[in-house]
Amino acid sequence: MFMSISTTGSAESPATDLGFLLHKHPGKVQRFTTSHGEAHVFYPRAEDEACTAALLLDIDPIALVRKGRGDGRGRGGSPDFALSQYVNDRPYAASSLLAVALRTVFRSAMKGACPARPELPGLVRPLRIELPAVPANGAGEGGGPAMVARLFEPLGWRVEATAVPLDEAFPEWGESRYVRVVLASESVRLADALQQLYVLLPVLDGAKHYWVAPDEVDKLLAAGEGWLAAHPERALITRRYLARRWSLTRAAMERLELARLAEADDREVEEIDNAVDDRPEEEGQGAAGPVPDGPDGRQEPRPPSLAEQRRAAILAALRDGGAARVADLGCGQGELIGELMKDARFTEILGVDVSARALQAAKRRLHLERLPERLAARVTLVQGALTYTDARLKGYDAAVLCEVIEHLDLPRLPALEYAVFGAARPRTVVVTTPNVEYNVRWESLPAGRTRHADHRFEWSRAEFGAWAGKVAAAYGYTVELRPVGPEDPELGPPTQLALFRTATDTATTTDTHAVTAPATTTDPATTTTPEGGETR
Repeated sequence: MFMSISTTGSAESPATDLGFLLHKHPGKVQRFTTSHGEAHVFYPRAEDEACTAALLLDIDPIALVRKGRGDGRGRGGSPDFALSQYVNDRPYAASSLLAVALRTVFRSAMKGACPARPELPGLVRPLRIELPAVPANGAGEGGGPAMVARLFEPLGWRVEATAVPLDEAFPEWGESRYVRVVLASESVRLADALQQLYVLLPVLDGAKHYWVAPDEVDKLLAAGEGWLAAHPERALITRRYLARRWSLTRAAMERLELARLAEADDREVEEIDNAVDDRPEEEGQGAAGPVPDGPDGRQEPRPPSLAEQRRAAILAALRDGGAARVADLGCGQGELIGELMKDARFTEILGVDVSARALQAAKRRLHLERLPERLAARVTLVQGALTYTDARLKGYDAAVLCEVIEHLDLPRLPALEYAVFGAARPRTVVVTTPNVEYNVRWESLPAGRTRHADHRFEWSRAEFGAWAGKVAAAYGYTVELRPVGPEDPELGPPTQLALFRTATDTATTTDTHAVTAPATTTDPATTTTPEGGETR
């Protein structure tokens, strides 16, 4: 099993700097023991103008058999023929075994560490990587040279992939499953190149020759940091790297999607995966408090919390609109979805949230895995960001944004407006948000503070009405503003609700309470707001 890494240079930047990057001296031949055999590193050429480092992995077939993964097909089970455990391609083809050797021999280089010359890892220099024989198994997923190109070209490599014939003397026999691969680039750092090979060699082979444990997800995400989340073939890569173990693949894909969304928003993952709140359901404010005794000394029934009143108001608005297929956008831990499931008129429910942790909490809360199949089939939970158009949101009768918009930075609010009202365009949209005027009634809320540390703004009734009217006019909706919770004669309700309906839908309804909010010159995007917390 053989691989070479070459670079070019000059007297000012000698190619032999490759030795510093790989932590292997060009004047020596070094040997390393791996779990499957011995690895040798040597330099066929080491000059200022050009330098080549070679890795030769000498596989021990007996060691493979002892580890139970040497049947020649990368998995356990009966061999194809009596000697297949001992006579196979593993000593010659660059597979997951070479990836393991890369991690063993070039561990520091893969981390981008170079104490002797700390400036070198960050520099980009010409690279040429040659692999004489790489198994590129398709298994219905389009293998061969085409798969090599699909995997490496999006990463900035020029790919030369040539199928190896079964026998050059007998071309009529066709091509083998092996590909000669040459990768060239002037834009990929060496550390990134090694990380990419560590992931993609097992992917090309379509098999791993050791047990795929749950910690393989962490290894994949660590090696794929900075490139895998945005790779167009990330689903294929994840599935094949994790040996098609679906539970691990699903967990990895959720974390990759979260990383992709965080990178797109230029934020840390922790900033957007914060939708699971350990505090009580009602933002830590406005809890019912002690229940007073009745005239006969018995305790009165607990009045509904504001969160319960809010969900009841949303359900009433959805029923007014005759919605059957509902998308809960920013569903959090699934409280509203649980209420929707109790009403048989809501035949299809989609829950969307950017937080993978929130979706896992929703699954547990809703007991989807234990529900009868017919009932569980009504609910679908997906990960997604509401500031991007998403084809999965189209076709629903109604969409709900329950306490969601205030978690966005104001400059990003127009993106959400277009994604929901412009692209998805349900007949009905229900939006709820806090009324900042009511905050003075919360005795436990310090003056000038928002109700939740993650709120980027909280609007007054005039500001919310202005925003709702502007959105309705821009996207062809009418809007009705409704109070939620006990209404203060001076400050209004604690929560404000906007019920949007498409203009054509409003024209056919007999609901005499629906009105179009007048547009005003007040632009909520210019409102000075208290500092909030992190974006959900």
